[in-house]
Amino acid sequence: MADTYTKGSISTEAAHRLIAAGEAKAAELGQPFVIAVVDDDGVLKAFSRMDRAPLLSVQVAQDKAYTAVGFGMPTHGWHDFIKDDPPLADGAPTGIDRLVVFGGGYPITVGDEVVGGIGVSGGHYSEDQQVAEAALAAL
Repeated sequence: MADTYTKGSISTEAAHRLIAAGEAKAAELGQPFVIAVVDDDGVLKAFSRMDRAPLLSVQVAQDKAYTAVGFGMPTHGWHDFIKDDPPLADGAPTGIDRLVVFGGGYPITVGDEVVGGIGVSGGHYSEDQQVAEAALAAL
């Protein structure tokens, strides 16, 4: 049995590419967003608060990225995951710090490995998802 293991993490260069691609989609939508990229441990790697993006979106975007990398699933998947399970539905949103259960956060994967997360906030969650998906297409 090994005493250590190797894991991948998103590079600074890749994180900045995601931010740029997300900002380009945001410009296309004509709306400012906050875009946060975290590494495989959920630590902020790259960040952009576009001019006039809502203040509360700063924390929401970071929490979406953190949620996505923390469980390796998009934030919009949480609603269906917990809605028919009363203990989870009652406990997860209030009991798991920084958990977001609506769209805009995605794990960043390379091959089968989760190497980070991206979170977007500033519009309706469906718009946040569009920006995040456009950013992920840059990888």
